[in-house]
Amino acid sequence: MTLLDGITSRIIDTDRLSVNILERAGDTADAAPERTVVLLHGALSSALVWQELMQDLPAEFRVVAVDLRGFGGTEHMPVDASRGVRDLSDDVALTLTELGIEAPHLVGWDLGGAVALQFALDHPVRTILLESPVSPFGLGGTRLDGSRLTDDYAGCGAGTANPEFVRRLTAREAGAEASTSPRSVFRASFVAEGFETEHEDLWVEAMLSTSTATGNYPGESIPSPHWPGYAPGRFGVLNALAPRNFDVSGIVDLPEKPSILWIRGVLDPLISDTSFSDPGHLGSLGILPDWPGADVAPAQPMVSQTREVLRRYTDAGGIATELALPGVGHTPHLERPAVFRRALLELTGYIGSPASPAPPTEAIILSSSD
Repeated sequence: MTLLDGITSRIIDTDRLSVNILERAGDTADAAPERTVVLLHGALSSALVWQELMQDLPAEFRVVAVDLRGFGGTEHMPVDASRGVRDLSDDVALTLTELGIEAPHLVGWDLGGAVALQFALDHPVRTILLESPVSPFGLGGTRLDGSRLTDDYAGCGAGTANPEFVRRLTAREAGAEASTSPRSVFRASFVAEGFETEHEDLWVEAMLSTSTATGNYPGESIPSPHWPGYAPGRFGVLNALAPRNFDVSGIVDLPEKPSILWIRGVLDPLISDTSFSDPGHLGSLGILPDWPGADVAPAQPMVSQTREVLRRYTDAGGIATELALPGVGHTPHLERPAVFRRALLELTGYIGSPASPAPPTEAIILSSSD
């Protein structure tokens, strides 16, 4: 595990599993609750990707980055997809209990965004920063309102993963010789074209920490009579995100609503209304054969679904804002670190009034009138 200056790691043993976390040297457990930030990484990643942000946050904060189940240094136990992401959220909850952390500021990227929203349904949080999050209705197989396309959620779950990419991930291939190598996938899907970083080896290391053991990434798929011929199975990370198992749109009904800031890259190819991970969109482009058409298998409007749920959240008395960054892909915290850092500090009240966190000036306050 490659750690940057001032970052430390340790294992937290819980009743469920052993969880690896990253912390900053010098952070203390008695930090004020309003200055405690918990970072949750995305799929095909680990807590390693948060290190630059951790280094840059003010010393007054306590910052903890958690390796989710099956990623990084955390125990690689199977994910019961029938529980959605509750296995991951429950792991985080027990870890934070062991650390004495209550009601943190949560930052969730991609899969971590899904976990953050599930956590907020079950536990108090102060604020939530969603970075390129999975739709509140899960990945694939739904229309704008979250209604399903087929009874078995065909086209969702582990079957969406490229088998050759999974093979290379399992083999821990770090080169960029093939378009399906982890490094090539990072360059093509995680960041916008032309983005360069001295830490690319570190981000690829985080990808290669993904467990491909049975029950982890991506999981198993089962045959479906509906196009494209597969449906989500019982175990695995991608199956946990299938809309059969995952729906956190209930955040709208939370009695105590934390302020939510949603940050996304305009050029994100993964979480998009035209996502290159979505069979419906790939079928419309002719990349997947025998597409039955937009009436039967439309692309999932991922961004529009998130926007609609957050508008309802605002209409129900919450505060939700959207910050869309031009020229940015799937990882704003890597591609625009200064903007991301400032947005987080404004959300937590470190900049501005702690009693009423202000959204970044570039953000759009979501409501039904937008």
